[in-house]
Amino acid sequence: MNTKMKVAVFFVGEVRDAGFNASALAGAEVAAAEARADISIVSGLRYDQDEIRKRLAEVVPEVDGLVFIGGQGNIATPEIAKQYPDKKFAIVQGQKTGPNLASYDIRQEESAFLAGALAARTTKTGRVGHLSGHRVPPGLKGRAAFVAGVKHANPDIEILTGFCGTQDDSAVTKAWVEAEIAAGADIIFTMLNDARSGAIEACRNGGAHQIGNALDWVDVDPEVFIASAIARIDLGVKGAIADMASGVTPDKIVALGLADGDFVSLSMGADVPEGTRAYIASLAQDIRRGTLTVPNVHEGPEFEP
Repeated sequence: MNTKMKVAVFFVGEVRDAGFNASALAGAEVAAAEARADISIVSGLRYDQDEIRKRLAEVVPEVDGLVFIGGQGNIATPEIAKQYPDKKFAIVQGQKTGPNLASYDIRQEESAFLAGALAARTTKTGRVGHLSGHRVPPGLKGRAAFVAGVKHANPDIEILTGFCGTQDDSAVTKAWVEAEIAAGADIIFTMLNDARSGAIEACRNGGAHQIGNALDWVDVDPEVFIASAIARIDLGVKGAIADMASGVTPDKIVALGLADGDFVSLSMGADVPEGTRAYIASLAQDIRRGTLTVPNVHEGPEFEP
């Protein structure tokens, strides 16, 4: 008789997005292959709290546990966890905990800080850009860290930063990146999912470089990407499912960053000079040691195209 726990892994947006969700899916697939649990995938939802609540209400009665992928789950997941105290819940990149609710946070802001430092050391125009989609805690922390990294490396660099409201609409991201390039940014840090293709097209057409996130975009497109702020979301998902299947619910947010292993890093292109690589490595070591604190709040002006 199959006694494995039934776990749903819940995604906002497309699951095979060549980004954050794709990394999370890889973690779920590893957990399934290791027979941690019977895994089902729920995806394709819009970032709309009512739609999320409705779908959660349909899914949760059919499973023993649910892992919500992304900070978009910080509102609805705690609500339904209270309604089903006999079931287990987790949010990857979450900020909420409870008796039956855990949160796992891959500290992608640490690699975003390194990305900012690299952008400051690499820009030729003295102006760099940032673009993210949804204004959720992981994206906000990543933006704050990128800005801090830029300023740490060179306080004179100007930064254009904004949230375009979508992770998956490439037409929107293309227009935003084109506007940032027109405003003088020659390096743009993007925290996007499926909509990254629009940003790539804009950079290619406009002669700008991009720093990606989540996956290793340097390996995918070295012509456009000079670096990528890697975040091993897959390891967060794998850990969440393993804890859930073992009946473990951490009562504090499980934060995993440079000090904890290979959870985040900055991949750099072949053209990055050795001196810059050494500088980035020294910053990473300072973060590991705790002698450099990565800020998670930014209150400066925002760019509007």
